[in-house]
Amino acid sequence: MMKFVTFTTATLLSTTMAFAAGDMVQGVTAADQSVANGIVSAEKITAAQNGWLVVHRTDASMKPGPVVAYAPIREGETMDVAAILTEPVAPGDMLMLMVHGEDGGNIVGNFEYTLGAKEDGPVRIDGNLVMTVITVQ
Repeated sequence: MMKFVTFTTATLLSTTMAFAAGDMVQGVTAADQSVANGIVSAEKITAAQNGWLVVHRTDASMKPGPVVAYAPIREGETMDVAAILTEPVAPGDMLMLMVHGEDGGNIVGNFEYTLGAKEDGPVRIDGNLVMTVITVQ
């Protein structure tokens, strides 16, 4: 789902939401952005539990790749979530901002996920990842 918001110039705002029966609407709202400051930001994240905003590399295949940033999020709405990049990201790169849970790990509050692992893994609603994709400016 894409929304267009008008400022002085048009800015594309990407929003992806997932629904679960009896649960809140979960989603990630983020815009294409510069990461020259070493930060990837989401305007808003809505999650059914405490967890993580995890930033994966991706490409046109839309498959999540290696993790390049992560930040903790709270149950409910978390506004202006900033994740510090752990490696260089260039303009034109695509990033997948995804909600991960705090399930299955050994230590609560430590991000323990590695690509494909179950610890602190991705949140899925009806088989769909709770995420959105941005392009680095």
